[in-house]
Amino acid sequence: MRPTVNPPLLLVAHGTRDPAGPRVVDRLAAAAAEHLEVPVHVGYVDVIGPTVAEALGGIDGPVVVLPAFLAAGYHVRTDLPEQIGATGRADVAVGAALGPAPELAEVMRERLLAAGWRPGAGIAFAAAGSSDERALADVRAAAHLLGRRCEQWLTPSYVSTAAPATAEVCGPGDFVAPYLLAPGLFHRRLAELPVAGVAEPIGCHPAVVELVARRYRQARRAVPAA
Repeated sequence: MRPTVNPPLLLVAHGTRDPAGPRVVDRLAAAAAEHLEVPVHVGYVDVIGPTVAEALGGIDGPVVVLPAFLAAGYHVRTDLPEQIGATGRADVAVGAALGPAPELAEVMRERLLAAGWRPGAGIAFAAAGSSDERALADVRAAAHLLGRRCEQWLTPSYVSTAAPATAEVCGPGDFVAPYLLAPGLFHRRLAELPVAGVAEPIGCHPAVVELVARRYRQARRAVPAA
């Protein structure tokens, strides 16, 4: 038996029928592959394929699975492990979700500045929403990280599922900071709000690629021997 030094990476996202979402995930996977110098594959837990099982079926030997989620809710804590378990694979190490993380807060601040925000202007922190309290706790932590960088206290709001709704808390002078990885339905809803500006989603930013690399290296230590 020899240790697996640099196993391939499977980047797992939620999945959306909006083609802009998979494009961001594909760009992130390509950038991570170049940065880490390992093969990087893509799979989805819902809506579209390849599924996690299909993606794992195309990878031989030990692999690191990294959830490309901004909070660790049901899909990360329950759905993904169950889908991996159903494959019968015992050579998979699962890393932590991308968020919350300082790298994401830095990118969000950069996106806000690009949207016209300047220190002192109000910010509405907008996340997708979840019924999982652990995911909501992650979102609160993410809002705190961004708030520290923008020198104001930020309370999360949500596009769906959880309360308060972003549409109910933002004012005409506010800038919306989307805690979203990729464009899609939720970002389009935010873009329709009567506010001073809406930042772009986090997207495939060099800092996010570095975060993926950091999560990969942390999870690589737990990969079973080949």
